[in-house]
Amino acid sequence: MTKLRILSGKQIRRSVNMRDIVDAMEMAFIELSLGSAKMPIRTQIPITEPKGTVLFMPSYMKVTEMIGIKTVTLFEDNRQNDIPYIQGMVCLFDGNNGTPRAVLDGMTITALRTGAASGLATMLLAHSDTSNCTIFGAGVQGRTQLEAVCAVRGIKKAVIFDTSPAASVAFAKEMSKALDIEVSVAKTSKEALKEADVICCATISQTPIFDDNDLPAGVHINAVGSYKPHVQEVPEETILRSRLYVDHRQSVLEETGDLIIPMHKGLMTEEHIVAEIGEVAAGKAPARTTDDEITFFKSVGVALQDLAAAAIVLKRAEDLDIGTVVEL
Repeated sequence: MTKLRILSGKQIRRSVNMRDIVDAMEMAFIELSLGSAKMPIRTQIPITEPKGTVLFMPSYMKVTEMIGIKTVTLFEDNRQNDIPYIQGMVCLFDGNNGTPRAVLDGMTITALRTGAASGLATMLLAHSDTSNCTIFGAGVQGRTQLEAVCAVRGIKKAVIFDTSPAASVAFAKEMSKALDIEVSVAKTSKEALKEADVICCATISQTPIFDDNDLPAGVHINAVGSYKPHVQEVPEETILRSRLYVDHRQSVLEETGDLIIPMHKGLMTEEHIVAEIGEVAAGKAPARTTDDEITFFKSVGVALQDLAAAAIVLKRAEDLDIGTVVEL
């Protein structure tokens, strides 16, 4: 009899810590950059009435012995009906025989793996004595960005900046308690950047959220907010003068305006990308070369991250007997 484990967001959180997910991302990105994993292009189904989109993202990694598929739905009218705009789930199948193994809350997996990717990039590219972190965006993604940076560096102080002062205050109160660090609210982006060692950009802004001239020397930047060709979360001046790393070359060159816009202007080519982060993790590409250069990690997210995160969550949940098990 096949047993399927169902895991809610809270149960996922009980099963793992952020460092578990950072380690899973390191493995996933190495597999991706070495070409040993399978990750077809995601399938999209547009829905006209009511207006929405469905995304299907399959992947397979032999090292996990799992097949994964994340399904995400985006319906524009949901907010008016108190339903989340983005919903989803991750399904896992046994990679040896195809047996269904688990269904996991997709939004929790997405938030964890997105934060953990920035955590990995921070571990590989930021200064070892990094202690101050600036977060742009007081949403769910901003929270896991800070959590992941704290998992890999000895962060003592964090600053949050968001266009909603109330959201910033709530973020600071929650995250200072959760992470046992000082979290303050900045009134301007310039103020937020004053002492930054690492910056995480996790907003829905369509235009740059800070001035390039305000960046401290030697800072490391993680940017996860811009994932559409017309959206530019970071100034192109910053992109052009940074040492640029990405999660997946093909994906960023097709999806993010942070790179596409300056490329269309003829300001840079794809050769400006130093390496994929998996190449750095595997020792196949260099990381930071000087103390004062700016390192920049651009991530749009790929299905292999969801598979790697879900696989370690399932293993931990099985060990702890967390979740609801049903017989198929």
